[in-house]
Amino acid sequence: MVRDSKDRRMRNLKVTLSYDGAEFSGWQVQPDAPTVQGTLASAIGRITGEKVLPQGSGRTDAGVHALAQVMTFVTESSVPTGNFVKALNDILPASVRVLEVAEAPPDFHARHSARAKTYRYRIYREPICPPFLARYVWPYPYRLAEEEMARSARLVMGEHDFTSFAAVDPERGREEAAGLRPATGSETRSHTSTSHTGTSRSHTRRSEVGAAGGSNVRNIFSSSWERLGDELIYTVRGSGFLHHMVRNLVGTFILVGKGTLQVEDIARILEARNRSAAGATAPASGLYLVSVEY
Repeated sequence: MVRDSKDRRMRNLKVTLSYDGAEFSGWQVQPDAPTVQGTLASAIGRITGEKVLPQGSGRTDAGVHALAQVMTFVTESSVPTGNFVKALNDILPASVRVLEVAEAPPDFHARHSARAKTYRYRIYREPICPPFLARYVWPYPYRLAEEEMARSARLVMGEHDFTSFAAVDPERGREEAAGLRPATGSETRSHTSTSHTGTSRSHTRRSEVGAAGGSNVRNIFSSSWERLGDELIYTVRGSGFLHHMVRNLVGTFILVGKGTLQVEDIARILEARNRSAAGATAPASGLYLVSVEY
């Protein structure tokens, strides 16, 4: 618990939630569009009578799903955490479920305190994708050299400048002008490195929290493809991810699978630091935020 200058009791609440991204125009609140952040803000306001804007661990795009997104918000409400879970799930649409609400220290922040994130991307490989699955995968029945894709995925592990895989975002300037996002840019400000013993340690890079156009360096701890039944699944865990970074990686690995690119081209693309060197952005439907580590 913390107290503000007027000695009111304030609580910093950490919320873990899951959502179907196909129902929303992304996480970030937008005028005249349904978003996860806006939907949550409205639900919290109905319970507490307060106007709050919950802060997520990162911004997911339209159509991207979350298994365990994390958000924080500060409230004066005395509603117990367990009751918050029930009340929010009563108000929220079925496409959003609150899994847990917990008290957090005053300095805890869903985005700034994050040490690592894991994303998963699902590709459906059979000729006919079931209609009830289509918006949760990328249906891709064409020939792919899956072993080559697995080899190429390993080449992005470690600390690299991922400019070649970052979105060239024409919306950024308009969003900043409208006050919908801070001018500091990237989804995750905290940066985690791994020592020679394999132990993660968290620190913040000045260049990553500076003005827009700062460092695009990220540390990828694991990157792999695996075949599970009818699906080819990419899983990546890293210190943070740039806008569209995972989807651009997937789109590039697909080119390796098609034979358009060779495995060795991944290193060249990283070195180029140019978005045009990499593949197209994979569809949002197959991407999931799996977990956030603190």
